[in-house]
Parts: sequence; C-alpha cells; structure tokens
Amino acid sequence: MAKIRVTKRFHFEMAHTLYEYDGLCRNIHGHSYNLEVTLIGEPRNEPGHPKDGMVMDFGEIKEIIKTNIVARFDHALMVNSLVPADQMELLKQTTNRIIIVDFQPTSENIVTYIAKILQQHLPTGVNVFSIRLYETVTSYAEWFATDNE
Repeated sequence: MAKIRVTKRFHFEMAHTLYEYDGLCRNIHGHSYNLEVTLIGEPRNEPGHPKDGMVMDFGEIKEIIKTNIVARFDHALMVNSLVPADQMELLKQTTNRIIIVDFQPTSENIVTYIAKILQQHLPTGVNVFSIRLYETVTSYAEWFATDNE
C-alpha cells in the first residue's frame, strides 16, 4: 500500500532567552509560533472500520500534539539549563510556566525537541515525517526524519 503524508497546523505563544547569545535574543522575548507536523504511514485498509482509509485520525493527531506540545509550551518561558541558579530563581518568581531544557532554545533545537517528543506518542506504523516551526511569519526551522536517520 502507498505511504501517505498528513499534516496538521498548530499555534502557540512562547517566550525564550538565548543564554550568552551575542545579540538582542539574549533578552527574554516571545514569539507567536506556528507549528506544522507532517506524519507518514499507510492508510488503514479495513472496509467497514470507522478509521478505514486514514493514516491517523486528524482528531487523534490534534489531541497528541495539543497535550504534549501546545498545552506545555503555550505561554511558557523556555530557558537553557546553563542559566545560573540565582537568575533561574528570579525567573521562577516571575512565572510558573518555565521549561528548562538542556539545549539553547533556538528554533532549530526546539523543532528537534518536538520531533523527539511526538515520536514517542504515535501509534505503531505512523512516524513523524517532518516538522516546520515558524518563529516569525518569515522565519522557520524544519526537521525531516530522513535527515536524522
């Protein structure tokens, strides 16, 4: 059977800061992120089954991404774990939605992080094909499974 790609789009607001960056992005700032997730798999071939003809129900895709990405990232502040403890404590006083990661939270690293999270939650036979994360209207980072095998 043919492999088919299905894509769903999402939106969230998130702030970040780039630790020790040599430009303006070292300051806390936010983005209106747009996320496109493309999955690949074979459509179900079970005539009479409610999901016949689907790689994965779009409602199920939405639930997985909303639960594991959007609900977690939306209106949060993502920071590198290298931020000194005293500064981290100050940040924690300003928000209870802080995501501490072991990488510089650039779009490139965030899109890779999202791919790792999502693959853990997909059913057998369905895989992440690509992810595109728009940081601004004109700038995005893209992750492809074939580039990361």
